[in-house]
Amino acid sequence: MSGIEGKVVAVTGAGSGIGKAVALLLAERGARLVLGGRRSDRLAEVVDRIGEAGGTAVQIRTDVTRRGDLEALVALAGERFGRLDVLVGNAGVGTVSPLDDLRVDEWDRMVDVNVKGVLHGIGAALPVFRAQGSGHFVMTGSTAAFRVVPAMAVYAGTKSAVRAICEGLRQEAGESLRVTMVSPGMTATEFAEASTNGRIRAEITKRRDDIAIPPEAIARAIAFAIEQPDAVDVGDIVVRPTAQG
Repeated sequence: MSGIEGKVVAVTGAGSGIGKAVALLLAERGARLVLGGRRSDRLAEVVDRIGEAGGTAVQIRTDVTRRGDLEALVALAGERFGRLDVLVGNAGVGTVSPLDDLRVDEWDRMVDVNVKGVLHGIGAALPVFRAQGSGHFVMTGSTAAFRVVPAMAVYAGTKSAVRAICEGLRQEAGESLRVTMVSPGMTATEFAEASTNGRIRAEITKRRDDIAIPPEAIARAIAFAIEQPDAVDVGDIVVRPTAQG
């Protein structure tokens, strides 16, 4: 019996990229999945794939900027499986650009998704975890929280905020809850496509194509944290390409 088998795990941003890889890997290892994301068609594809492989997954459209959507995601876990063991807060957006572009609406969007989305997840799951006497928060961060580079000031700021929130949550969690932040480096996802600055988008795409690691590498790191015994709290994992400076 692995430390994942039978656990009920909710994953946001589960329709593609890291979230999809996490859902598929955890289902393969016996977890029961509650998948959230904004694109219902992509979620359905992941749920179908898990079902065809003999796993168990349900879906619900989830926009993490809406507090009620996170509450509905957590409620669905309780309705279908009677509990929630792990919340993987993976949804994020990286509309990166130089500050001189003054893409203020995009700054707002990153704060809403990357920071408020994490807080909404905590607000929805924390009471459930407290009532159960157990639970595990796993948040997807970024190496941008450790190293700021041009064009990523706001994005790095949001991920630095997530890091601080996770550390504060860990310290307040007590003996019964676990908190993990997994910080990916350059990963082969759709991250680059979000940038509306053509030059930056091209630069990120080229770097991704040159050095990126697959999202499955991040999924394995998340699985590692989840499968540890209840008394073991893996606080931080950084996973990056060997070629990334």
